[in-house]
Amino acid sequence: MTELDALRQEKARQYARISRRLWILSTGFGGAYVLAWLMAGWGPVLQSWLLEGGSWFNNPWLLVAGFGLVFGGIYFIAELPIAYYSGYVLPHRFDQSTQTFRGWIVDQLKGLAIGSPIGLLLLELLYAALRVSGDLWWLWAAIGMMVFNVLLSNLAPVLIMPIFNKYVPLGEDHSELSERLLALAKQAGTRVQGVYKFDMSRRTKSANAALVGTGNTRRIVLGDTLIDEFTPDEIETILAHELGHHVHRDIPVLIAFGSISTTFGLFLASLAMRWAVGAFGFAGVADVAALPALAAVLGLYGLATLPLDNAVSRWREGMADQYALQATGKSQAFASAFVRLANQNLAEVDPERWVVWLFYSHPPLEQRIAAARQWKAVAS
Repeated sequence: MTELDALRQEKARQYARISRRLWILSTGFGGAYVLAWLMAGWGPVLQSWLLEGGSWFNNPWLLVAGFGLVFGGIYFIAELPIAYYSGYVLPHRFDQSTQTFRGWIVDQLKGLAIGSPIGLLLLELLYAALRVSGDLWWLWAAIGMMVFNVLLSNLAPVLIMPIFNKYVPLGEDHSELSERLLALAKQAGTRVQGVYKFDMSRRTKSANAALVGTGNTRRIVLGDTLIDEFTPDEIETILAHELGHHVHRDIPVLIAFGSISTTFGLFLASLAMRWAVGAFGFAGVADVAALPALAAVLGLYGLATLPLDNAVSRWREGMADQYALQATGKSQAFASAFVRLANQNLAEVDPERWVVWLFYSHPPLEQRIAAARQWKAVAS
């Protein structure tokens, strides 16, 4: 039976501790950034500069695009050292990353090339709602976000994910594993387009698997690091966990929960923005110079609701674990798989309670491993 590596766990605790500090640093920097724009009055200054720079910025769509690119672009560049250390230096320091520096740069550029147009589109639609919907802008923005999330969950596997990784169907050398996983999917009542392997080892030594997409884009994806290091039984239990999310309809449940949370957050933002208009002298809530204020309000709301979002996620993840145990009956393989994940992914198995409460979207690995072993004892 696979056992936890004590030395790896000591490194995992150090890795997790530094990662949390970097998260706090990044979050604090983001807060300081928007506050600096508010307190220094840079929003109206930038807006005036854009309007004086060319008549085309009299068009509200172009004004929003110009303001968003400057506001977001400065933040991206200023935060880049933190992103570099947390995403490249730290994983290499703990021998988890296999990515070259050139590869990291390429990923940043790809992310920028994809994220910037999507972000600008969402920003334009938000300000369109602000301009035409009056006090109900928050409701239209929430509906738009829900539609966007549904579309993204369907299109990401075929439009976005292949930009970052190469996905290929499992070959003849893994035909038995593919058949087992497809049978498991059929047992769960879901149709998938196939079982795919992706080149996870190009960036990391960690392992992972997922059930991605919806409808005709749904597919099983396995990291090559998982296929190379885990037994077929262990992979089966990991995939059964992912299928548990389908059985429990977690994608629509979490989209619905997220939509409710987003709607409430935008409603609170609409109230806060009324105050910000008077406090900082903006022309109105649709004034693009008030974007830093909107970012600050939504950021605070996101921080305040993070523990609740994580608690809901942990609840659904626990349900998926139980499904995996019931569907496969392989509690020993399930426990072994998560022990192996802890060792290979350098994951801390027993974080402090406050850490779980604030940061963890999944139950701690120690709890999941113990639940599998206890399930075996009850079942026997």
